[in-house]
Amino acid sequence: MDFRTLRLQIEPPIARVTLLRPGAANRIDARLRRELSDACEAIAANDAVCVTLLTADGPDFCAGWDADISPLPREGGGQGEAAAPQSEQAPRFPLDPFGSVAALPVPVIAALQGAALSAGLELALACDVRIAADDAHFGLPEVSQGTLPLGGGSQRLPRVVGRAVATSMLLLGDELDAQAAYRAGLVSRVFPAKQLAAEAEALAQRIAGHGPLALRYAKEAVYHGAELSLDQALPYELDLSVILQTTQDRAEGVQAFIEKRPPKFEGR
Repeated sequence: MDFRTLRLQIEPPIARVTLLRPGAANRIDARLRRELSDACEAIAANDAVCVTLLTADGPDFCAGWDADISPLPREGGGQGEAAAPQSEQAPRFPLDPFGSVAALPVPVIAALQGAALSAGLELALACDVRIAADDAHFGLPEVSQGTLPLGGGSQRLPRVVGRAVATSMLLLGDELDAQAAYRAGLVSRVFPAKQLAAEAEALAQRIAGHGPLALRYAKEAVYHGAELSLDQALPYELDLSVILQTTQDRAEGVQAFIEKRPPKFEGR
């Protein structure tokens, strides 16, 4: 694939995606959004990948949307150019622009530095594990600008940090620094900026050492179970556990424990 706005490295068991628009503070333009979706499609098609690491080049993770992004339907061209018929008009903006990231079957780690604002925060919220540099700051400034978040921020943020913190960020335009984000549960770890890349890699390696099938089932249990009542979710968890018990990886895990050695999982 010809990626221009990001770099994709698939080196099983880890896939690495790096945003490559540092001159624009890695703002999400139409091409970057499409390439993120394409990268996720390639990762999801590779069964040998156990974890995805999302990073960004430059001092900022992502400062928001680029100017070419609009949630409105496409209009006709310039003066003298007829507008497209209604039946041919198509939204230029998807319902969930970062849904491809959230839908990855493997865990996704986001390593966040500098600005993670608007689309940057929304992209991070689509990931499973978020770690931050001590210079990171987070916010959804849309309401203060007379608009609303475009990428799921008003929906995913309350599910991560709770309604009180989310409404404060949305309605007041409050930003969180790295330590406040840690206290709110938005990120799980904070590191000195110079250590972020190494710590993110170490975390990816650690997760990649776990059972590939167990990782996928655990992610599915958390996200799908959250949409169910507890009475429904508990049998769902049990069903996944029973399925996992029938795999070769489960048998290998038990044998490795008995023999006091690291397991050699094969994703089967």
